[in-house]
Amino acid sequence: MSAGSAGPGPLCPEHGQALGWFCCSERRPVCAGCAGLGGRCRGHRIRRAEERAEELRNKIVDQCERLQLQSASITKYVAEVLPGKNQRAVSTASAARELVIQRLGVVRSLCESEEQRLLEQVHGEEERAHQSILTQRVHWTEALQKLDTIRTSLVDMLTHLDDLQLIQKEQEIFERTEEAEGILDPQESDKLNFNEKCIRSPLLTQLWLTAVLGSLSGMEDVRIDERTVSPLLQLSDDRRTLTFNAKKSKACADVPERFDHWPNALAATSFQAGLHTWLVHVQNSCAYKVGVALGQLPRKGSGSDSRLGHNTFSWVFSRYDQEFCFSHDGQHEPLGLLRCPSQLGVLLDLQAQELLFYEPASGTVLHTHHAPFPGPLFPVFAVADQTISIVR
Repeated sequence: MSAGSAGPGPLCPEHGQALGWFCCSERRPVCAGCAGLGGRCRGHRIRRAEERAEELRNKIVDQCERLQLQSASITKYVAEVLPGKNQRAVSTASAARELVIQRLGVVRSLCESEEQRLLEQVHGEEERAHQSILTQRVHWTEALQKLDTIRTSLVDMLTHLDDLQLIQKEQEIFERTEEAEGILDPQESDKLNFNEKCIRSPLLTQLWLTAVLGSLSGMEDVRIDERTVSPLLQLSDDRRTLTFNAKKSKACADVPERFDHWPNALAATSFQAGLHTWLVHVQNSCAYKVGVALGQLPRKGSGSDSRLGHNTFSWVFSRYDQEFCFSHDGQHEPLGLLRCPSQLGVLLDLQAQELLFYEPASGTVLHTHHAPFPGPLFPVFAVADQTISIVR
């Protein structure tokens, strides 16, 4: 007797017969009456119940064998693979730790070497300026003494000589006067000033940029002030994209803030302290300017006063075709870029009075400018070809 036929099982509630068959369509045991011509399962695929049970037993046996194999595989994995993985993780972590220490050791050594070199340059420049000031002090002390001697001599002549004696001293008076005129007034000289260029180091700038970008929590949310947008430009709804249009828009109201000739636009926010950075997507344009400007930048007319980089109010990185330059006050410094950046980063450090342009993809410094800025600065933009966009 099979395991499934130990005793009479449940009966069909409809026919009162034993459930000796299996309906494959309804997937349930049925009786002979259900499977017959007048039964509810007529036309369905019907099998004997013991055949279906045997099939299920075989499936259970197969599943148990698979479970046994799976358990053996897991046991082997836990016993053999995971310890090896753990050992390799420990070994790899140790190698990674050594690599970090070794590479940062190189960076640290380089930084210490650069620090020593720059501090020596600062000390040397301080000594040079100090010696120049001492030399000037000695020179002008001697000049004062000489002037005092000449003046005393002339006063003495004026006081004690009669007319004839004074006439006889005419040559001496001329010589004394000429000697006094030879002592010129002090003039401003860069030799007396500490030259801050002594700390200009490409390595220091690059390391500083990397550290600053790593420490900043995010980019500035720079948006364009729509009142300033030139009629030659179209501003997107999110106020981040400027598109050049050679035909001036007649829809722009002529307000005092608007640039009426050059294709310029100012940001809505200005910066007057701290560190600030923003990115501009420039890949689609072959003629653009990106930088900062004072709020006093003139907006009207075709003169240099309102042309970015051609006045004292603006500092910009510009591209025209394949030529790049940095411009301020009509001075244009060519930049030998090997490729056209797809994005341009601007970093403004108002504490150090430094403006820096960089390529975000590589972190490469493209240009730095050191100068005292006389007031709050606005991000400024110009585009004369296609489109540029402030990156979110």
